[in-house]
Amino acid sequence: MAQAQGELNRTPLYDLHVELGAKMVPFAGYDMPVQYPLGVKKEHLHTRDASGLFDVSHMGQVKLTGANAAAALEKLVPVDIIDLPVGKQRYALFTNEDGGIMDDLMVTNYGDWIYVVVNAACKEQDIAHMRANLGEGVELEELDDRALIAIQGPKTAEALSRIQPAVADLVFMDSRIIEIDGVECFVSRSGYTGEDGYEISIPASETERLTRLFLEQPEIEAIGLGARDSLRLESGLCLYGHDIDTTTTPLEGSLIWAISKCRRADGERAGGFPGAEKILGQIANKDWTRKRVGLLGEGRAPVREGTELFDAEGNKIGVVTSGTFGPTIGAPVAMGYVETAFSPLETVVYAEVRGKKLPMTVSRAPFIEQRYYRG
Repeated sequence: MAQAQGELNRTPLYDLHVELGAKMVPFAGYDMPVQYPLGVKKEHLHTRDASGLFDVSHMGQVKLTGANAAAALEKLVPVDIIDLPVGKQRYALFTNEDGGIMDDLMVTNYGDWIYVVVNAACKEQDIAHMRANLGEGVELEELDDRALIAIQGPKTAEALSRIQPAVADLVFMDSRIIEIDGVECFVSRSGYTGEDGYEISIPASETERLTRLFLEQPEIEAIGLGARDSLRLESGLCLYGHDIDTTTTPLEGSLIWAISKCRRADGERAGGFPGAEKILGQIANKDWTRKRVGLLGEGRAPVREGTELFDAEGNKIGVVTSGTFGPTIGAPVAMGYVETAFSPLETVVYAEVRGKKLPMTVSRAPFIEQRYYRG
């Protein structure tokens, strides 16, 4: 359970982070490790090559129970929750009445209950939103006595299988309740880096002990938020509040894939979610005016969030929402919004950095090959 430290909360792994030499910074109301002595670049590359362990206990974990829990949650998202198979996880979006994205989240069907993970900065808002709108007969329990860690990278399954061989039976987006060294954990084969890996929800009282056990495996290193950000950006994954927010619709955010077919205009459960009229209208009419795109730079100068984008004639056409130097590909990578006329792949746009216009090419995101394990 988080403990107050002035205005910042601490995760159950705070003392371990300090012991490991982490540089701690405020993030979403928590004191979190941004990097360890290894450094952001080496942490990034280690995760791509082997396995990295991330503390993501600042995220919100929620348990929904009741016969109508799936149907009630489905009314708040443009996603198929009712037919989500038991033991499967799905990416979802909370939308508002204007079609804007309130948050992105993960939903798991554990049979007689629904497990929801929401972003740290949005969790109070999201929990209030669910309490106000799920309706009678659905009980919401905030799982604030559990921590959450992510272990990511191509050697993760090998490392964790030494401790609990059952984790190897999962494929991408599978979720199971699995006992690890005597502790009941919620384990999903998923993550936020583009690599194979797992997210593991652990009772807070057992988190440090299990984390030490994981870190004893030679492949696994502790990784901070700095590398987590560069890893997710190379993989083309959105960060809520930066790349998507209440001013962007799923279509503008290039997230049309996250709107389930059964919830679209010709689906069996069409609409019925906040902002459906606008979102389904955008799909039908293709009438959005801007689009989130991947941007690949030249040279080595990173193009940061907030950088303005221009066309060849000097007209402003967009803005960067996330940007860094991609250690894996050895080039600046970014994502941002441009007017739709400039969104086709291979379009060249210009980022203004310290008075210079640097060319960037609209590119596919992810910028690296995603290596999720699909069996």
